[in-house]
Amino acid sequence: MSLVRRPIGILALALLILGAFAPAARADASQATAIKDGWLVMKLHSQFVPEDALSGSNIDVDVKAGVVTLQGTVPNEAARARAIAIAKASDGVKGVTDQLRIAPAHDDVLDKAASKTADAGKKAGRAIDDGWIKSKIYAQYLADWNTVLNDSDIDVDVDKGVVTLSGTVRSAAAKAKATSIAKGTDGVKSVKDLLKVATTN
Repeated sequence: MSLVRRPIGILALALLILGAFAPAARADASQATAIKDGWLVMKLHSQFVPEDALSGSNIDVDVKAGVVTLQGTVPNEAARARAIAIAKASDGVKGVTDQLRIAPAHDDVLDKAASKTADAGKKAGRAIDDGWIKSKIYAQYLADWNTVLNDSDIDVDVDKGVVTLSGTVRSAAAKAKATSIAKGTDGVKSVKDLLKVATTN
């Protein structure tokens, strides 16, 4: 009888241990998804930067569990199609929801005082406007994803060259790095830092 009870006892203990670790495993999986989503936001913006077709666009990218939602404005239907195509072709993207609006490109262009800088900083046919600044900042964040900016969830908003950073970073160093990158980006007039350092348990 004891030979029968012992395996059952070991099995029960194993099930108890697995049950205890299951919530932690689910939490780790959820965190991995969030990190991947944040990486995708930066990756897509980095792909938008050199696209001539997206000149005059100001696109917001939101990613949840690999599903991308594109919001904001594009100057024409060709720009909308290109943004969607880039998103759909990116590794890790499970689906794309298009909420882009077509609006005149001049709505997002910097004022005349910055026009010379915009012309001088033209990248692959794309002038420095609010949309370009936003995508460029995200592209630079991507380069630091594997160092200080991993685990970050940063939202970049640009209005006439004024950048607002919100969301969370994992450390004071990451906060300083994110702000420094934004301030050093062509076309940026000033940076408003609303980033919060995430607390760890």
